[in-house]
Amino acid sequence: MARFGRRTVLGFLMFGVADAALAGAPTVSLRPVRKPSDAVKRAVKGVEALISDAKLGGKVSFVVADARTGQVLEAHNPLAGQPPASVAKAITTLFALDRLGSGKRFKTQLIATGPVQKGALAGDLVLRGGGDPTLSTDDLFKMAGRLKTAGVTSVKGKLRVYGGASVIDRIDADQPDHVGYNPAVAGLNLNFNRVYLEWKRNGGGYAVTMDARSDKIRPGVGFAKTTVEARSLPIFKYSGSGGRDNWSVASKALGKGGGRWLPVRRPEIYAGDVLQTVARSHGIKLPFPVRASTAPRGTVLVEHLSQDVRVIARDMLRFSTNLTAEVLGLQSSGAGSLRASARAMTDWLKTKHGVRKAKFVDHSGLGDASQISAQEMVKALVGAGAKGELRSILKPIAVRDENNKVVQNSPTKVVAKTGTLNFVSALAGYVRTPDGRDLAFAIFMADVPRRRALKKSEREAPRGSRSWNGRAKKLQAQLINRWAALHGT
Repeated sequence: MARFGRRTVLGFLMFGVADAALAGAPTVSLRPVRKPSDAVKRAVKGVEALISDAKLGGKVSFVVADARTGQVLEAHNPLAGQPPASVAKAITTLFALDRLGSGKRFKTQLIATGPVQKGALAGDLVLRGGGDPTLSTDDLFKMAGRLKTAGVTSVKGKLRVYGGASVIDRIDADQPDHVGYNPAVAGLNLNFNRVYLEWKRNGGGYAVTMDARSDKIRPGVGFAKTTVEARSLPIFKYSGSGGRDNWSVASKALGKGGGRWLPVRRPEIYAGDVLQTVARSHGIKLPFPVRASTAPRGTVLVEHLSQDVRVIARDMLRFSTNLTAEVLGLQSSGAGSLRASARAMTDWLKTKHGVRKAKFVDHSGLGDASQISAQEMVKALVGAGAKGELRSILKPIAVRDENNKVVQNSPTKVVAKTGTLNFVSALAGYVRTPDGRDLAFAIFMADVPRRRALKKSEREAPRGSRSWNGRAKKLQAQLINRWAALHGT
């Protein structure tokens, strides 16, 4: 038997290992392989899967297009007419900017129908509204101070209020009576036509107050009153008897104390009531207001100017104030009713932007009978311009990641108008992708049968609506992320 040394044995062993390794040697380099240039796009989840995961029911529709050329990049149910909810306010903004102009300001005046003699106005004092949707208690307080500077300390005639030929009782008749976002609409409006109800425990009952509060003062009101009644439901009841706003509230719903805004149904009298109260603090004695049936003639003693339409519209888009939208729409159309004004806006949209099948019943989107398709909404947004005035005043929308968490300093930028009703969610606006491409988009989601099955009393906060809305907003965020990844140049 042959004997082998240690080095020989190791040599044979190493040769065997190397031979085995080389027998299966790779035919390509073991260097890391560069990912395909479209790897991010390949990883984006499909539309059908995203919609299925949201479990919304009803109908989902969207369109995304190049904001400069109008080329449609992706669509799902693009022609389906859907309720736009508050996205309608974006159309109202375009309507107002076009008809009124961005620099338009609204006047609120104090007019004397007679001469001022030794501090006494020998005639009527008229508070005349000129369509300002943002008039506040603080504004009236300042006007009363300027009235005193003009030499008026008392009025021998009447305090009259005038806001136009007609007052619209409420925006949408299908809403509960007590919700503050569904007030009356007129040419003279105060505090978005809302009055604040506050209650506190007082022995075995409740102390109830109603006021026209601002950040600085809280003048009480006399045109409206609230009584507490021993019942469980309905929580609120309204009556307009006696020419005033009369509310009753169920005692079993009040708890220890609280407060909420209630809608005003007599906006002109409300404004005059508050003027009477704040004037008293300036030493001016005024009678309780009465409504004038015709436009007053006389001498303008005090005039208050609103912010311009661009600023008013910007704030409306940010805070989604229904009263502002309706007033801007009515001022733009000159119509005497919301339906007629909404028809005028619909006709304008057809002429201005070629949108032919949309239908609006108001200017705020509170009425769910309004309809517009995602394709038509995007057509209007493209027509408004990728660098147009609407885009400059739309609200920035936070970008969210796959876990629905806000992405800080995201390279994707979104400005849009949101819209929410019970089982309706909408979002429309503009996206700037990380590489600078501008997109226009509209997303409409609605389970209309489920919404219309609700009783009127359930519409303020129906069961399931909050979670439904959360899933809808998550889907909106996912779609935006998808488009930023797929359609960046």
